[in-house]
Amino acid sequence: MSDALTTLRGILGPEAAALATESTVEAAAPYDPVRFEMAYAAVGRRVGSTPIGGGASLTDARGHAWTIADWGHDEAARAFLLLAASARVPADEQVAWIDGTYRAGALRERTALLRTLPLLPEPVRFLPIALDACRTSTQPVFEAIACENPYPAEHFSDASFAQLAMKAVFTGVALARILGLVSRRTPELARMAHDYAAERRAAGRDVPADLRLLETP
Repeated sequence: MSDALTTLRGILGPEAAALATESTVEAAAPYDPVRFEMAYAAVGRRVGSTPIGGGASLTDARGHAWTIADWGHDEAARAFLLLAASARVPADEQVAWIDGTYRAGALRERTALLRTLPLLPEPVRFLPIALDACRTSTQPVFEAIACENPYPAEHFSDASFAQLAMKAVFTGVALARILGLVSRRTPELARMAHDYAAERRAAGRDVPADLRLLETP
């Protein structure tokens, strides 16, 4: 069992074993995608969406650790199901499976999946899903990929990462919530931030104080 699965199982307590059996992700019986989908969708009614809180964190295969204190228990449960199911779904079917789960999901199902992306096997395969989430007008979905999530810094191109950072500015998301921001700053991103600040000043508007985080050293 991966470190992330162990951590999530500990957060969920006895509920983890029940979910694993009902969804067939760890059961002796063959994996049943229909039972998985039913369990994945019903998680919210079982565990609620109360934030985990405390010092809870996860670590990916590269050793990057990040906080999940703001995750809801439902998001933790869905991450648990996705990670456990990834060992049951054939590798050549996983991209279509994750894409279908994301597109068919309700809001909380989508945010949970996006938060889980960096923990899935070969996460770069799911880049189109992450990029799609950055284009959404649904703020919780955008924040699920942009904030407290190591996936963009690890897998986005410079251009895509710059677009994410500037959208965070436009939508009022604190730049400190973007993991790996300092390591991904580029002269082009600094130019975009400078131009935005100049436009704000010319219009007599305040400039976000954290925009300085986009300046290159």
